[in-house]
Amino acid sequence: MMEQQKLTRGDTWLRLLTGGARTAHDWAAVQVCDAVLAGQPARYIAVVPDPDNRFPRARNGEVGLVEGWQLASAVQEVVAMDRDAPVKRPIVAVIDVPSQAYGRREEAFGIHQALAGAAGAYAQARQAGHPVIGLIVGLAMSGAFLAHGYQANRLIALDDPAVMVHAMGKASAARVTLRSVEALEKLAATVPPMAYDIQSFASLGILWKVLRLNDLALPGERDIALVQAALEAALAEILEDRERDLSGRLNGQHRQASRRVRELLQAQWEDAD
Repeated sequence: MMEQQKLTRGDTWLRLLTGGARTAHDWAAVQVCDAVLAGQPARYIAVVPDPDNRFPRARNGEVGLVEGWQLASAVQEVVAMDRDAPVKRPIVAVIDVPSQAYGRREEAFGIHQALAGAAGAYAQARQAGHPVIGLIVGLAMSGAFLAHGYQANRLIALDDPAVMVHAMGKASAARVTLRSVEALEKLAATVPPMAYDIQSFASLGILWKVLRLNDLALPGERDIALVQAALEAALAEILEDRERDLSGRLNGQHRQASRRVRELLQAQWEDAD
């Protein structure tokens, strides 16, 4: 257990869910493991810190240039392997990413293209019939989350103060809005899209399920079984969904305006015909 304490949440859950399976590639930051989910082959992917990363801005689990292309490659590899298979294997994105890699070199070399490639690969897999499940076990921040997991058919999050989904960290958001962190937190408490707690994010309808565990730092057998059962339930529901799209996210408590705008746009489109 001492070794497990040194791991990030993403690395820890990847190992727990795959039984410590060997990685499919010798990549440092993007860990890819092939294991079993609900009795069928599945691919699990996580981004973990790489202290020796040649890009300093991507040494703490951020998704940078290399990570973006490796994520895309890992997903596209599965799409190619199952191209003619009647049953497409599931892809599980284990999500614990603090941010995309900010840096002049990253911007100059096209990090926007790398992250778009990763997001596009996940969307391609989903549209090709692969059930894609995102499991948020830590941070899911900014462009890193868009590249790794946001395109999932179903998103599951662990209920914990350290589990956050947001466009930017509190300190950065405070600077942008010219507020203190304390003032930002006070404002966010009244505006769910600005809040950092996972329950506020869940009210937007993007999460399929939120799981409360006994110990997120050192998950026991019951916690692991709970997460495993949630993944299997998500897979079963995806397989029953004929559309396989993301329209279910519009059903959130705080998505009334989004639903209304789409209704009006649809009406205008029909009138134009």
